[in-house]
Amino acid sequence: MVKRKGSARRKTRQKLSKPLRRKGKISLTKYFRKFEKGQKVVIKPEPAYQKSIPHKRYFSKTAIITKKQGAYYEVALKIGNQPKKIIIHPVHLVKVK
Repeated sequence: MVKRKGSARRKTRQKLSKPLRRKGKISLTKYFRKFEKGQKVVIKPEPAYQKSIPHKRYFSKTAIITKKQGAYYEVALKIGNQPKKIIIHPVHLVKVK
C-alpha cells in the first residue's frame, strides 16, 4: 500500500484565500445567520472560521437545509449519485438567490 499524501486541506491555497479588503473579523450577522428547513443554500467556506469547515469537494455546491442541530445546520446534497448529509456552521452557508 502507498501512504496517502496530504490532508483534507491540501491544495486549497487559492480556494481558502480572501481578497485583501475582505480579510479580518467576521460580522456577527454572518455568524448568527438563520435558515429555514427546506431552504436552498450554497456551501461557501469562510476561511477566517476554520471550525466545521467542509471538505473541498463540497465547495460551491448547492444543498438543502434538512434540520438545525445546535448552532449548526445539517444539509443534504448529492455528489454524483451518492446522497450526502453534512453538518456545517452557518458562516459557511449562503442563501441561493
